[in-house]
Amino acid sequence: MKRRKVIVHIATSADGYIARPDGDLEWLTSRPAPEGFYGINAFMKSIDTMLLGRKTYEAGLRMGAKFDSKDRSIVFSRQAPPANAPSGVEFVNGGIGEFVRGLREQPGKDIWLMGGGELIASFLDEGAIDEFVVSVVPVFIGDGIPLIARRHRHVPLDLQSIERFEDGLVQLHYRVLNR
Repeated sequence: MKRRKVIVHIATSADGYIARPDGDLEWLTSRPAPEGFYGINAFMKSIDTMLLGRKTYEAGLRMGAKFDSKDRSIVFSRQAPPANAPSGVEFVNGGIGEFVRGLREQPGKDIWLMGGGELIASFLDEGAIDEFVVSVVPVFIGDGIPLIARRHRHVPLDLQSIERFEDGLVQLHYRVLNR
């Protein structure tokens, strides 16, 4: 059985932010996207589980995201789950390392870690991320939520591929090297 990978597939500004300080994504969502939406449509076929932080989940709801039982959505949160959560959404308030080990043992496709920066940092610090696909959008936004929350760490990466799109977006695909 193939080991399920945890993959961060995310967009950042050229100065390394995933959103403005208030969570605004206008700099990203107002761009016309090419057919195939930078490979995300193909990527979605390779996963069956999404991991999100509470803020990313709530931002997704505000933007009209549909969470259903077709794909598994797991929200990491220190707060109690809302009473009106869609049936396809699970809430987890526990240790990341142990949870991911259990998730990887279950049959299925790869796992998409959507973020945000604090959750990505926590997963990275637990050694629970296998790959990063970072789409660098050609815009500086000056301030915001960093791709990964700042902490002292050293995590070597192995570049797997680089793809340049007509609109100047560059997509970097890295494998996290074992520590």
